[in-house]
Amino acid sequence: MNESPVKEFFTSCYKNKNFLIGFIMIAIIILMAIFADQIAPYEFDAANPQEVLLAPSSQHLLGTDNMGRDLFSRIIYGTRITLQVAVIGAGLQLVIGVIVGLACGYFGGAVDKALMFFADLTYSIPGMIAALAVVTILGRSLTNAIIATAVVNWAAYARVVRAKTMSIKNQAFIETGVAFGESAIAIMFRYILPNIVPVLIVNISMQLPGTIMSTTTLSFLGVGSQPPSPDWGLMVSEGIDFIARGPWLCIYPGLALVFVVFGFNILGEGLRDLLDPRMKSQ
Repeated sequence: MNESPVKEFFTSCYKNKNFLIGFIMIAIIILMAIFADQIAPYEFDAANPQEVLLAPSSQHLLGTDNMGRDLFSRIIYGTRITLQVAVIGAGLQLVIGVIVGLACGYFGGAVDKALMFFADLTYSIPGMIAALAVVTILGRSLTNAIIATAVVNWAAYARVVRAKTMSIKNQAFIETGVAFGESAIAIMFRYILPNIVPVLIVNISMQLPGTIMSTTTLSFLGVGSQPPSPDWGLMVSEGIDFIARGPWLCIYPGLALVFVVFGFNILGEGLRDLLDPRMKSQ
């Protein structure tokens, strides 16, 4: 007896080790962000001059920083910033990329050439240099860093959506919609886009680590999150000056960043195997 599609999907998820491990890792991060107030023993900005650069102990699990702030608490609260970057950054990139990709793939001709010229131009410029330029114009803040990252990384989505749109737009169900008088916008968003969603899900999960790393790098360089934010990139930057006396200031935020990036990477591989069997990893 054949399994229902839903049961078959969940069975596939359970058997897919990459998806399962990645899902658990990201779920841990999400739970930490939601319950940060309950998990963290101190406020992330609670400074104590009497407890500066204390080594990890039972009182301060990961030690304290140069201002006497509990490092464990700051890393826990930093999960909220990381997820904020992931959601907003990926969302902005997705919106721009989907609109441009659908327009290029559906209309073709001059529209395709003009929009893809800008996409290729954006794609050809080193991302970090372009992001630094955008942040310099907009000003230093986490929000501007997220916007800068989205502005320079949307082209990857546009290319994928364009290619898929071009392969779908001549199929029979699209011609049926046109015959019934559906508008171009309706065709793109009601007929074509739903058929691209599985590919977009895979691309989002694969692009998220890069988005997080780019925004974290901007914070590390001092043009993203500003003190006293518990941004992990900013924490590593602040800890470099005390690397000899307190190496934990750089090590633990760095490990937290590696954990999140690795989690999204293997989750993306798992989703790719589930949603696009033709690209199944060996």
